[in-house]
Amino acid sequence: MTPADIREVVLEILADIAPDEDLGDLQDASPFREQLEMDSMDFLDIVMELRKRYRVQIPEEDYPQLVSMESTVRYLEPRLREVERVPS
Repeated sequence: MTPADIREVVLEILADIAPDEDLGDLQDASPFREQLEMDSMDFLDIVMELRKRYRVQIPEEDYPQLVSMESTVRYLEPRLREVERVPS
């Protein structure tokens, strides 16, 4: 997957988790929590959805690397490079 593909996946997941949020103005470098009304459970939902869709394991100690779109894409890129979407 390319960085653009990963960004789209994260946007899809965010739209599912926070359907009332306007993701059109999301700044890639700013933390999600500063831009969206997300709590820790919402964050865990993102992690669980990535695991479900792509079978990617994200250790708890790596969670700080998923604070913004930019850092999330950077973190996921090597892990999803060869991954195809798992059918639902």
